[in-house]
Amino acid sequence: SMTFKKQLRRIIKNWPGRRIFGEYSFLPVFFVLGAALEFSMIHWHVGEVNFYKIYKRRRIEELVQERLQREA
Repeated sequence: SMTFKKQLRRIIKNWPGRRIFGEYSFLPVFFVLGAALEFSMIHWHVGEVNFYKIYKRRRIEELVQERLQREA
C-alpha cells in the first residue's frame, strides 16, 4: 500500500493542466470550495440564525453605538 505522501505527490503530479498552468491549475478547486463555504454560510441555519443574520445584527449594533457616542 502506498503511503499518503506518495499518493498525494502522485495526484499533484498528474493533476490536469499542471504543465500548462503550474500551481494555478488548483485555482478552480479553491474557487469551488469558496463558493461552497459561501453557500453554507447563507443557507445553513443553526436554530433561527445563520452567519449573515449575526453579521447584520452586529453591524447595526456598531452603528447605533457610534451614533450614541456622537450625540453624547
